[in-house]
Amino acid sequence: MIQPDPLLPGDRIAILSPASIINPAYVNGACATLSAWGFRPEVYPHALGAHGSFSGTRRERLDDLSQALADPGIKAILCSRGGYGCAHLLDCLDADAALWSRPKWLIGFSDISALHALWGKRETASIHASMAKHLTLGPEDPLNRRLLSILSGEGCPAVEWTAPEETASYCRPGTGAGILRGGNLAVISALIRTPYDPFAPGSILLVEDIAEPIYKVERIMWQLRMCGILKSLSGLIFGQFTDYRPSRDHLTMEKMLAQFADDLPAGAPVAFSAPIGHIDTNHPVLLNSPATLTVSSNGGCNLTFN
Repeated sequence: MIQPDPLLPGDRIAILSPASIINPAYVNGACATLSAWGFRPEVYPHALGAHGSFSGTRRERLDDLSQALADPGIKAILCSRGGYGCAHLLDCLDADAALWSRPKWLIGFSDISALHALWGKRETASIHASMAKHLTLGPEDPLNRRLLSILSGEGCPAVEWTAPEETASYCRPGTGAGILRGGNLAVISALIRTPYDPFAPGSILLVEDIAEPIYKVERIMWQLRMCGILKSLSGLIFGQFTDYRPSRDHLTMEKMLAQFADDLPAGAPVAFSAPIGHIDTNHPVLLNSPATLTVSSNGGCNLTFN
């Protein structure tokens, strides 16, 4: 996997909106934090636009992202937010080989998971992290500092957590190594059997989601089971599944997910309750990059980056 170059003071970071409309105040706040770190943020022409629920037409959003990829002076691309719309851009971006001659950091999560899958197809590391809204918390926010550590070449710090009592028993102990892939479960499951399918054998899979009913998430997990994806993984990380309604029989999301843990090969770890997803403490991590997941019998979990 290719890792983009570390950023230096004065380097330019593109801020664009490849999916939904963004509150301009969040973009302004992100610019302030990036500038405080010594970088030069550049808000792209359609980043603050509106076309229905999107920030721009497909052509406008594609133009912004293509121009950022083609500009040799842009060292990183910060997506302002997710929402919906990134899937519209994949085929055109992938078709232009010249855009991939200078690897750049991609930053974002949620619908941006579709772009992470494209970066993965191009064998380029990317950063699953909160976006403009969280950056408004300032340059000293701990998670923002974690993002800075990755961008500046200091490396991605390990993520360590202990699953709470209600999910610790669902964890499956073990150690697994592989390329960390994934993101938002609903987004990446729609890419199965496409050129951007991120479910590669031997991977550590990270998944999270928001506002999806339990039965819809279960349907996706059955799809992964029937496709043989789960049994090919080196490890599985369930992040946060938020804003969902419990089922009528009071089944929790985590209990439903636990029924798929044994689909993985013997010894492959399964972690629950990772601090990753649509939460205030969404830890930045490297996707499309080698990682090791260790899960202990008491629900202690450790994700390190090689």
